[in-house]
Amino acid sequence: QVQLVESGGGLVQAGGSLRLSCAASGSFFSINAMGWYRQAAGKQREWVAGINVSRSTKYADSVKGRFTISRDNAKKTVYLQMNSLKPEDTAVYYCNRDKGYPELEWGQGTQVTVSS
Repeated sequence: QVQLVESGGGLVQAGGSLRLSCAASGSFFSINAMGWYRQAAGKQREWVAGINVSRSTKYADSVKGRFTISRDNAKKTVYLQMNSLKPEDTAVYYCNRDKGYPELEWGQGTQVTVSS
């Protein structure tokens, strides 16, 4: 059974940075495109960034130029470096297969709170 465990969230002031990690179990990781998603209170979950097996990346317009997704297949981990954080980035962040692929069971996520 695949398990996704997100970590690295916290409270940061606007303009600050955080680095999120998502550790995955199972042998699927290196052959799958992975993505980061977020869900703000009272809103639907939205896609944030994706990275394929060739390490090509793509981003939502709202985070382009501020966030960077990366992966380490040996560690079965995907990362999200978040810079120039804004209050509107406040949400619970999750990882999963990238959009367009069958989703795995969601992990517990990691809370990111950006104060103004």
